[in-house]
Amino acid sequence: MTIFLNALFYIGAFIFIWLGSGLIVSSMDRFSKRLRISRFAVSFIILGILTSTPELGVGLTAISNKDPEIFVGNLIGGIPVLFLFVIPILAIFGNGINLRHQLSHKNIIATLLVAITPALMVLDQKVSFIEGLILIIMYVMLILFVQRKHGILDREHTNVLNMRAYSYKDIIKLLVGVGFVFVASNVIVDQTLFFSSILGMTPFLISLLILSLGTNLPELSLAIRSILSGKKDIAFGDYLGSSAANVFLFGLLTVINRGEVETDNNFFVTFVFIFLGLILFYFFARTKESISRIEGILLLSVYIMFVLVESIF
Repeated sequence: MTIFLNALFYIGAFIFIWLGSGLIVSSMDRFSKRLRISRFAVSFIILGILTSTPELGVGLTAISNKDPEIFVGNLIGGIPVLFLFVIPILAIFGNGINLRHQLSHKNIIATLLVAITPALMVLDQKVSFIEGLILIIMYVMLILFVQRKHGILDREHTNVLNMRAYSYKDIIKLLVGVGFVFVASNVIVDQTLFFSSILGMTPFLISLLILSLGTNLPELSLAIRSILSGKKDIAFGDYLGSSAANVFLFGLLTVINRGEVETDNNFFVTFVFIFLGLILFYFFARTKESISRIEGILLLSVYIMFVLVESIF
């Protein structure tokens, strides 16, 4: 009975994460339109950061509870979830997707290299304060690199100081959404520790396989809404921006932790799956600038293999 109740709390917390992040994204979307911020800034930076709010909430809670390996597993698990689960789901059930984006192939390669860096750093089963700073710097450099061809903010049209652009209703929605996310994050961290002890799995592994799915519900909801609305084209910047934002959060949380973060798991097999998955994803995205249903099935198959291998070994 106790396990059942804890499972309900776990599921309920993820629902609150979904609702809270939905409120945050929708209110900020209205702000961005009224502030006349460029679409590229909205997709790559703003939406990328906002859809990573659950990861931030979970990470801060994990650090306060002195269980930093939870945020490590969660953020690294987000890489395969995003590229090998969320986008393939959209491709499969949306009968293929066109990746219409504003990024050149060099920009995509740079973003994928930054996205995989945290996984590379965890190969020695620890992440240091200096490595956290390096990740933050890499995120800033990525933004500057991408901005060489595309302005992050359209200065001629940005209307940040115009108070009429802000709605009290949207401000309240934003605050309520943040409240939902951070309250749910506390429950999620507690339940992750509970189930790791019950299942005999480390908090890192639970975070890698289960928690990463829950905290990426905002990205998954965008895919589902796209399928239901019949709009199969997606802004590629949304997903690349989210993966880049996770790198920034990984570095930020490592720095906030003020100490070396250690994990108990052998991470080599995980890294191999992530590395091969990203190469396969880039190959599909580059060849036709689209991902077909068959390609989506192949990517999803890699994710299923990843979950099975991690669960067994």
